[in-house]
Amino acid sequence: MEGDCLSCMKYLMFLFNFFIFLGGACLLGVGIWVIVDPTGFREIVAANPLLFTGAYIMLAMGAMLFLLGFLGCCGAIRENKCLLLFFFMFILLIFLAELSAAILAFIFRENLTREFFTKELKKHYQGNNETDVFSSTWNSVMITFGCCGVNGPEDFEMASHFQHLHSGDAVPEACCRRALQTRDGPFIGKEDCLQGLEMYQNRQGCYTVILISFETYVYLAGALAIGVLAIELFAMIFAMCLFRGIQ
Repeated sequence: MEGDCLSCMKYLMFLFNFFIFLGGACLLGVGIWVIVDPTGFREIVAANPLLFTGAYIMLAMGAMLFLLGFLGCCGAIRENKCLLLFFFMFILLIFLAELSAAILAFIFRENLTREFFTKELKKHYQGNNETDVFSSTWNSVMITFGCCGVNGPEDFEMASHFQHLHSGDAVPEACCRRALQTRDGPFIGKEDCLQGLEMYQNRQGCYTVILISFETYVYLAGALAIGVLAIELFAMIFAMCLFRGIQ
């Protein structure tokens, strides 16, 4: 009876570690996609230190879970106490780190609000100054997504640096419509756009465009994180039960 229970525990341990292995692979894939994505999300991440750090944390966690899931599967199948103890200790550390990251993300979620981005844009944006990382990042986002400012072109009316450097322009060049929405795409009435004619401007704010584009990915990442935490918790329980059951 005890042997059957131990065998059942071993295969349950293997199953949960296989899920951890898959979860780690998914997190690793999402982290790599965020960092190398050519469609504009990389620029958004780079513009916010919290998101930039979070992307690399996701990448590191994914790699560690990928490795530990593999080790946990090996420890369960071979009934190796050293591997099981090593697995338990490291999965516990990762579990606590992920839980801390989730709590910090909840605490600092106000850094991702519309008001935060609007304030930062009005305070730091310098227009066509490509040597300024903040400005060039925003230009890339606006060109890529065909949007203007956080809420719309009106954001630049109160942008102090932009108004000082481009006092005659209603909006920056990045807000002007193009035949092709790339940095090299030809403008459609650039001068009219800069003078404030709405038909030649991208009128929609970037916050709404980005929110619509990536809302699905945000919920998917959140659901994945919750699922991984639950699986890790069960894996730790089974690891200790199997560890104690091995003679």
